[in-house]
Amino acid sequence: MAPPPEEERGGGGCCARWLRREVLLALALGQLISLLITSTGFSSSELARRGINAPTSQSLLNYILLALVYGGILLYRRQPLTTKWYYYLILGIIDVEANYIVVKSYQYTSLTSVMLLDCWSIPCVIVLTWIFLKTKYGFRKFFGVGVCVAGLILVVFSDVHASDRAKGPKPLKGDLLVIVGSMLYACSNVTEEYLVKKNNRIELMAMLGIFGAVISGIQISILEREELHSIKWNAGAVFPFIGFALAMFLFYSTVPTVLKICGATMLNLSLLTSDMWAVLIRIFAYHEKVDWMYFVAFACAAGGLLVYSYRSSKEADDTAQVTGASDEQSRVGDEESGIQNQVRSSFADGNDNQASYKELPSNGSPSKN
Repeated sequence: MAPPPEEERGGGGCCARWLRREVLLALALGQLISLLITSTGFSSSELARRGINAPTSQSLLNYILLALVYGGILLYRRQPLTTKWYYYLILGIIDVEANYIVVKSYQYTSLTSVMLLDCWSIPCVIVLTWIFLKTKYGFRKFFGVGVCVAGLILVVFSDVHASDRAKGPKPLKGDLLVIVGSMLYACSNVTEEYLVKKNNRIELMAMLGIFGAVISGIQISILEREELHSIKWNAGAVFPFIGFALAMFLFYSTVPTVLKICGATMLNLSLLTSDMWAVLIRIFAYHEKVDWMYFVAFACAAGGLLVYSYRSSKEADDTAQVTGASDEQSRVGDEESGIQNQVRSSFADGNDNQASYKELPSNGSPSKN
């Protein structure tokens, strides 16, 4: 392959690289998942304003959609599970409870606080991957985490001490719930990262949907049965439920594609804009005043995540090689599974032919009973 022209290697080609179709597609998908996350927060906040408190019920339809869509694909492929089922059960419990706690927090604090405090999952992921997955982090990563934590402290301080706020009845309790939910999200993400390295995305999404739906159904029958009976099921209650489930399903389905196209760096940077979408919704849809500390907190969170997400060219090449190897391993696994299915089918056909041959007499004519 011929080397690129000199102007492309220099600063003049930087703009051209940014205008490539892949980059534009990555930016568009990044803003899509950012809007999906913001829409889930908007739906939960709208239900909370209407006095509807059924966080597990909001997530149930999402898990059912995951089970039906990806479970159907898994059955069509006829692939055996590559991971024991109880690992998916543990992951389902963590994911369901994380969604429950975060959605519950909308009853007590503001949409903006929830969106910003979600950044707490970043330092939790660093600690868990460092302990269990043996991932190495440098000083730059830890410095970025420290800046993010400073932004989180400003959010909590603003919710407690601001006098001109419309942040819910118990903002401190809501903030603490978001932090706990973010820690559970971190556990879920690290577990998913471990499982994805062992099998494919379809199996993970299918089993997460199945166990998530079962666990959500049990929890609804215990905690939210009376709440569901008391809800007046009009358009104002049904549409936020459906919108939340569809947004969550699309988010779960789109994130792996974004990671494959542009990597985790662009994903994290794109999700940062969800905080500003939340601020705009709060200002224009709810007509609420936004405390100035929110903008300082967002600047801290954005700056910290920029430092945390930055990768040198060598790290980016290593990540691309690992991603390519994972895709190749998944492709080979699918081919091996298809070959195994063909072998089983051929073996079964061979047994049927042998059985038919045994029924024939020595002269080759069909036997008569």
